[in-house]
Amino acid sequence: MDAHEDMPKADTIALRNKHIGKSCQLFYRADPLKIVRGQGQYMYDEQGARYLDCINNVAHVGHCHPTVVEAGRRQLATLSTNNRFLHDELVLCARTLAEKMPGRLSVCYFVNSGSEANDLALRLARQHTGRHEVITLDHAYHGHVSAVMDISPYKFNQPGGDPKPDFVHVAPCPDVYRGKYRDCDYPAGTDLGELYASEVQRLLERSPTGVAAFIAESLQSCGGQIIPPPNYFRRVYEAVRAAGGVTIADEVQVGFGRIGTHYWAFEPHQVIPDIVTIAKPMGNGHPVGAVVTTPEIAESFASTGVCYFNTYGGNPVSCAIANAVMRVIDEERLQENALLVGRYLLEQCRTLADEYELVGDVRGTGLFVGIELVSDRQRRVPATSAAKAVVERMKTIHRILVSSDGPDDNVVKLKPPMVFTRENADEFLAGFRECLAHLEGSEKHQLQPQSQSQQQQQQQHPASPAMKTATVRVNHPLAPGGLTLIKSA
Repeated sequence: MDAHEDMPKADTIALRNKHIGKSCQLFYRADPLKIVRGQGQYMYDEQGARYLDCINNVAHVGHCHPTVVEAGRRQLATLSTNNRFLHDELVLCARTLAEKMPGRLSVCYFVNSGSEANDLALRLARQHTGRHEVITLDHAYHGHVSAVMDISPYKFNQPGGDPKPDFVHVAPCPDVYRGKYRDCDYPAGTDLGELYASEVQRLLERSPTGVAAFIAESLQSCGGQIIPPPNYFRRVYEAVRAAGGVTIADEVQVGFGRIGTHYWAFEPHQVIPDIVTIAKPMGNGHPVGAVVTTPEIAESFASTGVCYFNTYGGNPVSCAIANAVMRVIDEERLQENALLVGRYLLEQCRTLADEYELVGDVRGTGLFVGIELVSDRQRRVPATSAAKAVVERMKTIHRILVSSDGPDDNVVKLKPPMVFTRENADEFLAGFRECLAHLEGSEKHQLQPQSQSQQQQQQQHPASPAMKTATVRVNHPLAPGGLTLIKSA
């Protein structure tokens, strides 16, 4: 299928500016992409240019996967209604999810998004414990509805964000590279998981009325592709349960085999949460999500006598699509692909640190990788402007889409569709190397001392007023702080 557009890009931008809220931000605002088609791990703009998608953890099994498309088309042509009628796709989806969950995680509630899933998870936890307080992690993001914005420091710590509610307690993000407890500050073998877990223990002890839940992304994405240290979640879960709270694993971004070694990202930590929330990859771009919990917590929720009803959550079309996604993951062995390709990608990315001083840390698992750029390796100073420049250059020069994130926006993130290949990894690596070499070359050129003849030439021919330079800020959503460019006045 050829890429096409229904109207010129300029008209699309004009209509968007007129009718879409300004807070709904685009990728690459300075020069936004108009994407008209996707296939596998590629996206195409209105001119037919192909981009390698390293950013899209929503199109989990690849853009427009034919099996998923056909499942949605067939069910939509048959029946689309709410879940208060019996239909097989709903119960089959619930059964498959339960079979893929460990322990007693066997009762499902269907929703339309990760925000809804985390909102419902809080309701379940509060009803089961009779408490209201929540412990969350710094830099965490759990969604856009009011209840989960309250527990998302990634949002409420921003300028203009609402203040943190008193019932929310924030524990340090378990980042061993630039967090509160850094691996370089302690002898080899120090249990950093215990140090970070002790911060949660202190919050539990100081809680005025008792904590209802501890919620955490199994791997923080917006926080900078964080891989928690060993023992962290195990010790935290023990402490939270001993204090009468429940544990919530947010798998909205990292579930369904992305990490390669396991289907769920909490599993390598040898813990079983009380509640698990899932969404984004579950529908391969279609809005569907779920909350999975234990029979005991589900019974507490039912004991209120208040019916839980979600008009579109669990509708036949959404469940048919989710069932197709899970079949594709299994039949095409995409979890194994994430393991093998991800291992190769991670190994190759780690060699970048030997080549470029900008690369401070490389971390990840499966097709979930973060490359942290620093301007000073010894002090681990974030190279925010460099990360933004890499994101922009990867798009404009190499037609490869990546993003940057983290508290200082200096971590280049990769979370591509699960059909990502070794050849795709090589393409990314070639582009990324060029970007790093370009940045380091530019920096060396700027620092190079001028020769005597150059200085004399500048004195003899000073810049005219028309050629004076000015710093210009060019913004785009993958680099929210903007790129600093020098432009002639």
